[in-house]
Amino acid sequence: MFIKFKLFNMKKYKHTSRNINLKEVYVWQLPVRFYHWVNVLCIIVLAITGYLIGNPLAIQSSAEASFSFWFGTVRFLHFSFAFLFFFNFVFRLYWGFVGNKYSRWYNYIPITKKQWQNIGTVLKVDIFQSIHKRMVDIGHNSLAAFTYFITFLAFVLQSLTGFGMYAAMSDSWFPKLFSWIVPVLGGDLLTRTVHHILMWVFILFGVIHIYLVFYHDYIERRGVTSSMIGGWKFIAEKTLQEVENEE
Repeated sequence: MFIKFKLFNMKKYKHTSRNINLKEVYVWQLPVRFYHWVNVLCIIVLAITGYLIGNPLAIQSSAEASFSFWFGTVRFLHFSFAFLFFFNFVFRLYWGFVGNKYSRWYNYIPITKKQWQNIGTVLKVDIFQSIHKRMVDIGHNSLAAFTYFITFLAFVLQSLTGFGMYAAMSDSWFPKLFSWIVPVLGGDLLTRTVHHILMWVFILFGVIHIYLVFYHDYIERRGVTSSMIGGWKFIAEKTLQEVENEE
């Protein structure tokens, strides 16, 4: 009886969930995926090392000093990955002008009535769950795209405050370009506070981002998670035709 019941449900599941014609759509190009995963690595390393710099551990050792220079290693990693984070972001700015239609900047800034309507719909469907409606976005929906645009602005501010503080202890010409940041913000205290708060903003964003990616992957079953690895999403033919007609 149990086996029959299990087979029946599997057959029913197959009928209800796979009876859709899907097409592969190449959404995220290799440079976008490369930027994404480098950015993930940078944020993880910068958050850990930045927290240790702000709250250093009281580690004592009887070993020779050159073998106990752990805090210097932490600072070196933080500064190194800060450069990688910054120039990786600069590359993404460039790709926003030359990439495919899903990565262009006009997707991230809501300047049209349609984009604002999409933001309202996503809020009702995903956040407030007041309506049940099938979304037809292939790339980012307008709310997600606008959220990423805000994080890009946060990236800029984080880079400015970070290099602004680094300028006081570096002889390199590049950090010195940001030496005006600390005076503009009124001193080291506010600069460090802004830099620290943004670290927690990125951590919170990362948690929410991962949850929503898996949520949409489970609900929509379009390969949202795997698309940032292989670049492809699986879109229903009807949905693809609707989007193409709107364009």
